[in-house]
Amino acid sequence: MNDRVPARIGATPSGAAPAQTPAQTPGPAAAAPVAAAAAANRPSVIQLVFREKGALYAAYIPLLTDGGLFVPTAREYRLGEDIYLLLSLPDDPQRYPVAGKVAWVTPSNASGGRTQGVGVRFPADEKTRGLKLKIEEVLGTMISSSKPTQTL
Repeated sequence: MNDRVPARIGATPSGAAPAQTPAQTPGPAAAAPVAAAAAANRPSVIQLVFREKGALYAAYIPLLTDGGLFVPTAREYRLGEDIYLLLSLPDDPQRYPVAGKVAWVTPSNASGGRTQGVGVRFPADEKTRGLKLKIEEVLGTMISSSKPTQTL
């Protein structure tokens, strides 16, 4: 089962689910409940690729203390749900892993034509603080723009 969900900002799904060895493979009667429980407990993985500063600006959430990003997705999430991002920034070949949490949800029927998706809050750790600073460095003066975004 592949629960990796591509974001609509030029992203693609990454990799496949790990294969089970014969010792890990449950019997036929237990296969469905074990697979369903594993899928429910495993955070989704989204590869989020920003090719332009404008797209990064529209998704960045500076109001969250540790930073965050809006992730467009049709999948339904709950507040506080774990979500794992593999983030690529404009003109930067490095991918940044982020183990975030859903901070808000924009439903499919949101008013004002808002894009369906979730706001992902970055964790409060040194590595992610560095990523927040990197994003703000990339955005430069755009960060104080009054241009509308997809965020709060």
